[in-house]
Amino acid sequence: MAEIIEKVYTLLEPLLDGTDIFVVSIKVKPVNNIKVYLDADSGFSIDKCTSVNRRLYAVIEAEQLFPGGDFSLEVSSPGVDEPLLQLRQYKKNIGRKVTVTDNEGIEKTGILKDVTEEEITLEIKPAKQKDSLIIAQIPFTIIKKTVVQIIF
Repeated sequence: MAEIIEKVYTLLEPLLDGTDIFVVSIKVKPVNNIKVYLDADSGFSIDKCTSVNRRLYAVIEAEQLFPGGDFSLEVSSPGVDEPLLQLRQYKKNIGRKVTVTDNEGIEKTGILKDVTEEEITLEIKPAKQKDSLIIAQIPFTIIKKTVVQIIF
């Protein structure tokens, strides 16, 4: 499966050149079901999704990656409850409320204020109103997952 994922990535890359769209992940199931998860700095609209899907499908067929065209392709953005996986996703979500779970299972929820190659910075409201805001710098090496919190 790793070979197929690499080949799909290689076919997909030129389709994304000159756009703000980036690959979050690619998964292939044993039944030749390809799932491509994309995002974009300016948001990943249905139109962008449809366009990439059509073009990638045609390229996979032309390359005869699956003899007889025996494959299915799904292109989408990761769900709102999916953890952030790429540095670009973190940067895109600066200013939003996130919950970070570290490798020990401890959760911290706050506003994502900054992102570097090594760490993220969270602004956490204190438990007591009169206490000052807590600024937490969390290295990527101890982050198990980060999920954006949807506020209704």
